[in-house]
Amino acid sequence: MKAMMLLVEPMIPALRRYARSLLKDTTAADDLVQDTLERTITRWHQRDPEGNARTWVFTILHNLAINRLRQITRRGRPVDIDDMDESLASQPPMQEERLLHADLLKALDRLPDEQRSVLLLISVEDLSYTEAAKVLGVPVGTVMSRLSRGRERLMRLMEGDAPIATRVPHLRRVK
Repeated sequence: MKAMMLLVEPMIPALRRYARSLLKDTTAADDLVQDTLERTITRWHQRDPEGNARTWVFTILHNLAINRLRQITRRGRPVDIDDMDESLASQPPMQEERLLHADLLKALDRLPDEQRSVLLLISVEDLSYTEAAKVLGVPVGTVMSRLSRGRERLMRLMEGDAPIATRVPHLRRVK
């Protein structure tokens, strides 16, 4: 144990410098050095006695640092709860919005092609009536008519009041 301490203790300032250069955060670097020293002590028996102890300890530090950096990439940097903005602590529920979005996409799929294309060109792509008419190769009046009918049918589909003729039958396979 004493021989290990004589080898490892002089490395600590260099380990801290290397950890700080990797993590760019003093507190995280000190934690990394602490973890490296802990791992070095608990696994000292696993090192190659003929090998260079300095290289072995720096390898442990480097591998732990890479693991931490990957973790930060996946999870984001931890923030002290006292320093955190309250608005970041919670988010409004998104389930209803996602369900409405899914319902809208389903309703759009159920519109006739000519109404869907006019609705998407005008509402989503922000084309003018004239531009949409040129894209579709139809008169402007037809674009306005299809848009009006498409909006009305989309509203009925979203409210669940679609006429029977526009509802897509649900077919099941029975064996």
